[in-house]
Amino acid sequence: MRTFLQTLGWLFLGLSFAVPVQAAGTWVATPYVPARVVFEFYLDNPQKIGSALYWVRSLMNPLQEAPYNYSPEEHKIVVVIHGTEIVTVAKRNEAKYQEAVGRMRYYADLGVKFKVCGQAAADFGYAVQDFQDFIEVVPNAITELAHWQQLGYALIVPQILDKTIDIESIR
Repeated sequence: MRTFLQTLGWLFLGLSFAVPVQAAGTWVATPYVPARVVFEFYLDNPQKIGSALYWVRSLMNPLQEAPYNYSPEEHKIVVVIHGTEIVTVAKRNEAKYQEAVGRMRYYADLGVKFKVCGQAAADFGYAVQDFQDFIEVVPNAITELAHWQQLGYALIVPQILDKTIDIESIR
């Protein structure tokens, strides 16, 4: 029995030395330039506007920090709104979407342009005067998106998912 246990111990000891050490990841500071981006917001629920705005923040914040240190004015960022989130920028809904409106106003003050599709606005029963003062109404969202892309802006379409699994259970 002792010989069996000794052999088993030597076997496990040998296996522990045979396992390769995994290399660690490497931090890379990609040489980013100021952003030229058009965001397409087409959300199925106006409550998701807050999550979509985090995508704007996630673009801007790293570029304003070291080693890039770009000022907000150096970026060219456009947000085209044409889904249910249109209701969040209607003046009559400001109290209901106060936090999102405040965040959009903050970004607008930093130079982000917010544009609403005129066709979608009409479908919701809104006219130009119904929107917040930082909103520009454009004829059509799809045409607007194509326009900015033709000018060299990168298109980002936030994917806002409903969380069904908590992070701790999948780590």
